[in-house]
Amino acid sequence: MAANPIPSVLSFSAATTLVREHAASLRFAYPRKTEILGLAHALGRVLGRPVLADRDQPPFDRSTRDGYACHVSDLLTGNAIPVTGQIRAGDPIEIPRAALVAGHAVEIMTGAPVPLGADHVVMFEHVEHDPEADTIRMTPEQLQNHPPESGANIVPAGAEARRGDIILHAGTRLVPAHIAAAAACGASLVHVYAPPRVSILASGDELVDLDATPLAHQIRNSNSYSLAAQVTAAGGHPHRLPLVRDDPGSMQSAIRMAMDSDLLLLSGGVSMGKYDFAAESLLALGAEFFFTGALIQPGKPVIFGRLPQAGGMKYFFALPGNPVSTMVTFALFVHPLLCALAGDDNSVPRFVLATLGSTVKAKPGLTRFLPAILSGGIHPQVNPIEWQGSGDLANTAAANCFLVVPADRGALEAEDVVTVLLN
Repeated sequence: MAANPIPSVLSFSAATTLVREHAASLRFAYPRKTEILGLAHALGRVLGRPVLADRDQPPFDRSTRDGYACHVSDLLTGNAIPVTGQIRAGDPIEIPRAALVAGHAVEIMTGAPVPLGADHVVMFEHVEHDPEADTIRMTPEQLQNHPPESGANIVPAGAEARRGDIILHAGTRLVPAHIAAAAACGASLVHVYAPPRVSILASGDELVDLDATPLAHQIRNSNSYSLAAQVTAAGGHPHRLPLVRDDPGSMQSAIRMAMDSDLLLLSGGVSMGKYDFAAESLLALGAEFFFTGALIQPGKPVIFGRLPQAGGMKYFFALPGNPVSTMVTFALFVHPLLCALAGDDNSVPRFVLATLGSTVKAKPGLTRFLPAILSGGIHPQVNPIEWQGSGDLANTAAANCFLVVPADRGALEAEDVVTVLLN
């Protein structure tokens, strides 16, 4: 094998920092393409152009409560105030824009325009209403418990946004709240970044295709499917390529065929075994390596680098062949870079804190990611599951997260506050 230009195995922190630096550089160096989608089909996509407010929001002074629009000075007298009308949400704007006469009140509903001159909306339950006289008043007790303030329960016109303001910036990955905000602006069509194309190569003489009947010494190629699912969830377009056999010629030929994509993912052949040819094949094609391993388990033999191509360089990751290692290294390293290719410059692995349910022992030296179950709502608790290592898909499928054991810890105790990597 040719000499490795950067034979570096980095700490977890150093490896993630390096990937994020490269991901950040794509904001300026990667020629992203956009396409137009209907808003109803844009969930999860990344905006390529901002969404602007097409008018002031709200377009009128809006009531935030059901009650009575009135003057604070009239309420403070404690005297009866005649109710001279009603305004509902959706009423023509000419009705509420009529000036409110001093000493009077207007019944108003949530979302309705506030009449000119009113400086307060008092809630129904904070006044006494005389239905026969159709008047309202605040009792001394109500005045003490709910003193009226100017502007209370009213959102002024344009307080949320002015016409032409940016409501959603380019680079925003659209979630339901963003869809609602865009809909409020009348953005029936949005410009989004085209999903990056990701080539997926799985290697190994022991692998067979999904629909094949494996012999006793063979296993099905699950990694191509798990990687394709993770690519799709991150906003990419996966392209699963045929299985690659364990020899340098086949590997190099497959890599050349995969170069028409935006990102290349290899699975398998990255360890130190006699028939692990991924690194050798990549180097033979002129690859530049940024790291050749990370001090984590599972997933230590992970490679990050880029290959030369016409007009620039193409990033690649060579991931371990064990299925759980493949999923963990994708979540930690591939996901941020792929999201950057998709136009989302702010995506990072998702970590949360939780209380550990039971003691966990581990050898220090590696940052470990153990399949676990997170439960408990706003006070989450995490419990690792029993598993047989990074090839154990059956038990890992029961997990919904990974418990993180720091490299400098030999054990975590029950009730410790720990870090959890979300799937």
